[in-house]
Amino acid sequence: MSVAYVVVTVFAALNVGFSACSVFAKASYVVGPLVQYGVPRPWWVWLGVAKAAGAVGLLVGLAVPAVGYAAAVGLVLYFLGAVLTVLRARAYGNVPFPLIYMAPVVASLVLALAA
Repeated sequence: MSVAYVVVTVFAALNVGFSACSVFAKASYVVGPLVQYGVPRPWWVWLGVAKAAGAVGLLVGLAVPAVGYAAAVGLVLYFLGAVLTVLRARAYGNVPFPLIYMAPVVASLVLALAA
């Protein structure tokens, strides 16, 4: 396990964990776009739970690699879904935001697979 993998994975987990907390706290910079994209309000908690579980899974993956792989793949799929949701809502200026959260997760997965 390389130092780069650990650093990138911890950063990715903190980044996604922050995103989950923002959903749970109903931060205006999260809630506004969710409303704009037409995401049903009952889904919001589950979206936060999925992000939180993914963040925890990335950290657990430092000890149990299979869990980390699964968490990273799940988060990549989650953020690809977010990109599709943004595109469907024609909010093209917001496409970079889910990609910013996805990038460290992808880097973590690539580093994990390279080890």
